[in-house]
Amino acid sequence: MKKIGLLILFGLVYISPSLAQDSFDPDELLVEARNLIFDDKYQEGRKVAFRALEKYPDYADILILVGRSYAWEGKNDSASIYLERAIVASPTYADGYSAYLDNLMWADQYEKADEIVSRAKSNFGEDFPDALRYKESRLYYFQDSYDEAYEIAEELYDEGYDQDGILGYINTLQRFRRTNAVGLTYDNDYFFGDIAPWNTFSLYGRTRTNLTGSLIARVTQSSRFDSKGTLFEIDAYPSLGENAYAYVNIGGSGASFFPKLRFGTSIYYSLPKAWEVEGGYRYLGFSEVTHIFTASVGKYVGNWWLNLRANVIPDEGSVSTSANFQARYYFKTAEDYFSLQLSSGVSPDEENRDQTQLLNSYRARIGYQQLLTSRFMIYAYTGYSRDELSATNIRNDLNFTLGVEYRF
Repeated sequence: MKKIGLLILFGLVYISPSLAQDSFDPDELLVEARNLIFDDKYQEGRKVAFRALEKYPDYADILILVGRSYAWEGKNDSASIYLERAIVASPTYADGYSAYLDNLMWADQYEKADEIVSRAKSNFGEDFPDALRYKESRLYYFQDSYDEAYEIAEELYDEGYDQDGILGYINTLQRFRRTNAVGLTYDNDYFFGDIAPWNTFSLYGRTRTNLTGSLIARVTQSSRFDSKGTLFEIDAYPSLGENAYAYVNIGGSGASFFPKLRFGTSIYYSLPKAWEVEGGYRYLGFSEVTHIFTASVGKYVGNWWLNLRANVIPDEGSVSTSANFQARYYFKTAEDYFSLQLSSGVSPDEENRDQTQLLNSYRARIGYQQLLTSRFMIYAYTGYSRDELSATNIRNDLNFTLGVEYRF
């Protein structure tokens, strides 16, 4: 009996090292594979993941990781194989559907993506996760169904869904929606008795075409310096792809206080983490021509939109600069907001000031915009500016702006 006991003991001692070598923790392998894949070592990371899948073939997080690694390499068909396995293994795990939908949308497989959304809704029922509702909105966006995409995104924002860049996404959808509108704006500039007040009315109409994106025609009538003048303008916002769009403005007037010809263009590009950059050029043809190069950087932070713009104005061998800072705080919808503006110099997109006022001028403005119904919007702004026309001529300006827009 003692011999048998010793044989069993020696056998266990001999076998246990091999058992220890074969045992492993799949969670540790997941972390190891993730670190490799996030370091762009896709093949090495997948080898580690496949070791875990040999014994745990339904481990959803590992299946998702493998699927995403293939998707990041552009191997969308291979990615779909593992992501399909992930949602079969865990039919109420949102991460699997989210990764699957990303892969299908990157591959332009929108019909298949619709099927995955339907399966997710069936499996989750009334508990359809907000993250997947957001993916559904993005799917509508890629299918050019902008109204449907906007409705979902707006509901999520209203419910407080915390998605980085959702305000920027909603504003992008607003540019693409096929809505028409007419609007009227009134501006009053009061100069504390230095000169007679300026009164300016602006009537505009907005529509959208596939070529131009949002298209705005505007007529501005102003009375100042005991005379009247009219400025005609057209703005367009053509799309340059998913992450970029352009701004183009052209206008002209026969009045001395408006530019005879004005032209402007910019390109806006959306970056990750809700950043946006822009670069552009403005031409203002008053009695003398002013060339302005402009650039801005914007960021969505929670309910805030922050934007800093710099303008460079070359002039006879010298270079001048001006700057503008804007902030908006959004309320219930992405069209209801409070705004603040601080400026040095004058914005190159203002239509009512000539180049003599572009420098040594300072302005502060606050405003509020409210969408009353789906058709009516109102907005109001007020501000103060101190314009240095020359070393001995300072003009103080108290400005009020009121506007209304009707959509159809």
